[in-house]
Amino acid sequence: MSAQPVQSVVPAAAASDRPSAKAVAVIDMGANSIRMAIGQIDEAGRVHKLDTLSQAVGLGKDSFGKGFIERATVEQCVGVLKNYRQILSEYQITEPDQVRVVATSAVREAANRLSFLSRVYVATGFQIDPMDYSEVNRTTYLGIQPLLATEPRLADCQSLVIEVGSGTTVVLLLQQQDVNYAHTFSMGSLRLRKTLESYDAPATRFRSIMEDHICKVVEQVGAQVAAEQALELVALGGDIRFAAAQLNPAGTASPLVEIPVDRLEKFTNQILGLSVDDLVRQHHLTFPDAETVGPALLTYTHLARALQLEHLLVSNVNLRDGLLQQMAGPDAWSEEFKQQIIRSALDMARRFHFDEPHGLLVANLSLRLFRGLQDEHQLGPRYEMLLYLAALLHDVGYAVSTQSHHKHSMYLIQHSELFGISQKDLLLIALVARYHRRALPRPIHEGYSSLAWRDRMTVTKLAALLRVADALDRSNHQRIQDITCVLEEGRVVISAQSADDLSLEQLALQQKCSLFQEVFGMPIVLRRRSPAIEA
Repeated sequence: MSAQPVQSVVPAAAASDRPSAKAVAVIDMGANSIRMAIGQIDEAGRVHKLDTLSQAVGLGKDSFGKGFIERATVEQCVGVLKNYRQILSEYQITEPDQVRVVATSAVREAANRLSFLSRVYVATGFQIDPMDYSEVNRTTYLGIQPLLATEPRLADCQSLVIEVGSGTTVVLLLQQQDVNYAHTFSMGSLRLRKTLESYDAPATRFRSIMEDHICKVVEQVGAQVAAEQALELVALGGDIRFAAAQLNPAGTASPLVEIPVDRLEKFTNQILGLSVDDLVRQHHLTFPDAETVGPALLTYTHLARALQLEHLLVSNVNLRDGLLQQMAGPDAWSEEFKQQIIRSALDMARRFHFDEPHGLLVANLSLRLFRGLQDEHQLGPRYEMLLYLAALLHDVGYAVSTQSHHKHSMYLIQHSELFGISQKDLLLIALVARYHRRALPRPIHEGYSSLAWRDRMTVTKLAALLRVADALDRSNHQRIQDITCVLEEGRVVISAQSADDLSLEQLALQQKCSLFQEVFGMPIVLRRRSPAIEA
């Protein structure tokens, strides 16, 4: 499913004329404020925004400065969310599936995160989802995707999408709509300011210290950009939108506002030359926004200069747009999104010079087994994708050593960053790859021991399927290209199309099927299906 554009605000009455429209809301608990977007989703899956609200709350000031969220801030959050709950009831948004509440780095990194989440749930009924970096990347991609699909100036170039938030900096590098690079850096405007305050450095040194931190991130981002291709820098975030409104007020109604880098640099210098009180007084900013605007604009300026750009483009897309798109989509794991994940996994595997034909074949055979045995394993589409990735990457550990390569595969996968894959799912993928050979899963094994019982069973089921698929290419010569899988008389019969004798694969299957038999309680038989018979 391709994402639909987030449309302009429409009157509530006009949206309610559509009897099939579904009212939804998303709440984003950021480092400086709690924001809510309310919308309706029509029959075609288009999102129509009805209302947006924002309330300043200093979650990041507590979390980044003290390491925990103070009790007074917790109660302030509860008060804001109770007010939002009342507003949602006026829009007749009362069911749990109509609302999603997320939190970013300020909540995720707080030492008292669990007690904070519990207090909010008890007081308001809202269940907060602390988004990890991969989820933020994925949501940012979903939000920006409609713009990439409709803006002609982004059609034939690299698009470097960057959002300098209060706690983190999100970077996506796209070619048309394909993700070539995605990363979230633990550097944000408020976090940067709190770090500087902890140095107890004189105010005159603040800028140079900030630039040292910023330049490290800029250098890593610049290394990902193909120098020979045209590039557009698309900037997201409230701080850069503030700059765009000051520098190009006539263009703020456009989907993309162009700002010359020279003018942005001059404006940034002016902002950094003012105190927080001066910024509040002269530019009518809130105190939290006045604290973050300087570091954020300095980051955008340094990146644009490093990439030798004459201008950058500012978009009004935000995290809540992506969250609304997720609620509008019938399948979070759409085919288009799966292809982006697979491209990311292939890029990672190629860095370790893996056996690509073998990895791709085992991944495809794993899918055949997963779909053919759906009634037995009872796992959904998400796990089909996790199995495919584990199968694709199961041998990357050979880059470290031929001995215990399955353990090395687990380590490399677990410490990689796959676009759109959460840390929890990354651990499941790593464990399935780890168990593609030798030892059976045991509660004492690292990683596996931390899983809930249901996740342990999932890993075991997927690993059993991966072992069978790997055995079917025991020669690593791709002699079996396609299989069918059926149940006959209490056993699984795999019919393989191959012109070669399958004795090697049948022997490998006997050696590796013990986990499958233990989990599913059925033996496996491999039969040769010749092309002539199939025809």
